[in-house]
Amino acid sequence: MPKAAAVPMLCAVGGMIAPPILFLAVTALFSQIGPGEPGTLILTTTGSSIPFSEMSHGWAVPTATDIAFSLAVLALFAKALPGSIRAFLMTLATVDDLLAIILIAVFFSSINAWYWFIGIAVCAAIWAYLVRLKKVPWIAVGIVGILAWIMMFEAGVHPTLAGVLVGLLTPSREMHGELSPRAERYANKLQPFSALLALPIFALFATGVHFESMSPLLLASPLVIALIVALVVGKPLGIITTAWLSTHVGGLKMAKGLRVRDMIPAAVACGIGFTVSFLIASLAYKNAELSAEARFGVLVASLIAAAISGVLLSRQSKRFEKTAAAAAADAEDDESIDGDGIGQPSHTTEPTTPTEHPGTLADGTASVEIDFRH
Repeated sequence: MPKAAAVPMLCAVGGMIAPPILFLAVTALFSQIGPGEPGTLILTTTGSSIPFSEMSHGWAVPTATDIAFSLAVLALFAKALPGSIRAFLMTLATVDDLLAIILIAVFFSSINAWYWFIGIAVCAAIWAYLVRLKKVPWIAVGIVGILAWIMMFEAGVHPTLAGVLVGLLTPSREMHGELSPRAERYANKLQPFSALLALPIFALFATGVHFESMSPLLLASPLVIALIVALVVGKPLGIITTAWLSTHVGGLKMAKGLRVRDMIPAAVACGIGFTVSFLIASLAYKNAELSAEARFGVLVASLIAAAISGVLLSRQSKRFEKTAAAAAADAEDDESIDGDGIGQPSHTTEPTTPTEHPGTLADGTASVEIDFRH
């Protein structure tokens, strides 16, 4: 694994560790010093008393980064940033998404019947065979993918893992004389469908926030405050701390030309949890009131993270733009000097013609004195 790729992958892990710690710390603090009995938290909108043990079930809610929205903020506010920063964020968010799905499968799934896993294995084998054929039968591939999703659901495993499974089984190298990896081509073809149709529909149904019932008191809710702290502070804190430790202690290196502090704006953008966090909130809390407040907290935290990262990325982009413009101007000046000064004489000299001065020596011998001076 290249060292430059190892840093964002480790940062994804660090960015998933710090938010739950801060979430539990804030909720524990409210349970001790907040209104109500010690060990309980009071919801500000309804006055309901929630035990800390139940509130702590949401520790996984602020772990995820929404890759689509974080990259959208980057594209909107940071057009002049170098590709290395974009690649760093893309790698980090991709690993973060994968880890979040694994987390869902491990902590929020319940196995129903083992025989469904036989069907999942058969679907996986068929998929792996079909996508390696020279001419891929897309109708059959689509049917196999749908069956894998259904079997995951019936097995009690969260069906999002079906997408991870078939993605890992798709060839990531060139085959049959093709110019690009199949996985890359398929991802590019599915991206518009995912971003313009699937993602908005998912966000619409997963949000679950009833805006007509919102109250300013929600902003004082212990759960909402804990999620804001976890996503807005915990995410960038975990990412930057991990980046510093991996480069200064672990001996790893950032991409060429990047420093750890250059990643702060992008790290703040990773606090945009949104869709995946909505999903985890609906799985973590069986209490409808807690689930709704958790989704509201994710929404507010994501908007705050997007606003802060937008300002920071815009400033950073302008700095990089000025630096690039200055470097381009210096390069033009150097070319101008090289074109005008190198190989050209500083002044023009006329050729020198020798002058003869005849004369006679003391003993009478004739002589000629030649003068080469101009």
